[in-house]
Amino acid sequence: MKFSMIFEAQMTDPSADHERQVLRDCVEQAVLAEEMGFDTVWAVEHHGLKWYAHMSAPEIFLTWVAARTERIRIGHGVVCMPFNFNHPVRAAERAAMLDVLSNGRVNLGAGRGATPQETSMCGVDPDRTYQEVEESLRIIGRAWQDPEGEFEWHGELLDIDPHPMLPRPVQLPHPPLFMACTKKDTLKLAADYGIGALVLGFAGVEEIAELRRTYDAAIAERTGEKFVSTVVNDHFAALCPTIVLNDRAKAQQIGARGQRFFAQSIKHWYGAGPVPDEAIDPTVDEVARIREAADEHVAYLHEAKIPVKAGATSVFHAEHAYGSPEDAIAYVERLQAAGADEILCLIQMGTVPQEACLETIRHWGEKVIPHFRGAERAGDIGQSRGAERAGNLGQSRAAEGAETTEFVGA
Repeated sequence: MKFSMIFEAQMTDPSADHERQVLRDCVEQAVLAEEMGFDTVWAVEHHGLKWYAHMSAPEIFLTWVAARTERIRIGHGVVCMPFNFNHPVRAAERAAMLDVLSNGRVNLGAGRGATPQETSMCGVDPDRTYQEVEESLRIIGRAWQDPEGEFEWHGELLDIDPHPMLPRPVQLPHPPLFMACTKKDTLKLAADYGIGALVLGFAGVEEIAELRRTYDAAIAERTGEKFVSTVVNDHFAALCPTIVLNDRAKAQQIGARGQRFFAQSIKHWYGAGPVPDEAIDPTVDEVARIREAADEHVAYLHEAKIPVKAGATSVFHAEHAYGSPEDAIAYVERLQAAGADEILCLIQMGTVPQEACLETIRHWGEKVIPHFRGAERAGDIGQSRGAERAGNLGQSRAAEGAETTEFVGA
């Protein structure tokens, strides 16, 4: 099992000075993550989502991190793939350049960036986002596979005459591909495309297990006709909100407060909710407050005449890896049993102070990750499950008759 961290560059007080500090703090956390044994750092891409995500140019952030690290993988998770955000040729070129400079450490994820705030800012047609994401993935999957070094594309949306696609990545035929999967439909698409899934799962372990079953069922049913590349990456990464401190109760309160801010921020941009509450009051029971916030959110949705769908309050569910290292180990064991191949640690939330982020990373590196590394060395069930999936994958690829190329450094 892999362990990673994901960065939104989320913040209260979105002033210019604080924004600069938060971005530098994220770099400090990412560098410490390598020292502490994490496998990957991921950075999102969003545009104009004040409070929620100030990571508008993750390719720059990740390049800066890559220059200050040597081993940890660099997760571009995700690139907003609709063409007016990022032309697919530019997305491919940037990924390849970063792969070269990091010596083959890049993971590349795709997403739609489909909030009205973002699509209106960049002139993206919301009705074309799914088509454009798929065509971008297919272009990247094909970009460096011509032995003559020329790339040509004639698809439903784009026509590209022969051109050299430069530079060539270290990982051939391209860095491993992933997709942000916020609902079951996109999870099934990721399986059909043959790419990894990055899932949220704020509602808890049961939701992660259900999403894993959906992903596996789609893998079992696919024919291979929609694969976007000659390689397949059936990798399932699950979000794990976490704060781990020496003071267990304090960690639970800081984690719940951070998640409440996260929830309010995401609901502001994705669900037309109110501006997030930036106040931090140490006398408030944040674990109780986040439960109250879920009830308030349901009431707001009803008043706004917006249907309350299943999972509408999932971001307010606070039973995650908050507390002691032992609490985190117990929660990750449940995520492992639910089918997670990778744990996406969400530590950097808007109200969480830098010292709590750094202490959390250290506890994971000193106690949580070694617990599972030891289990892997002893031959745990996750290893056998992965081997079984690899065997099934090999059978499906052999049946299809396609040549499989291994990722370099994956």
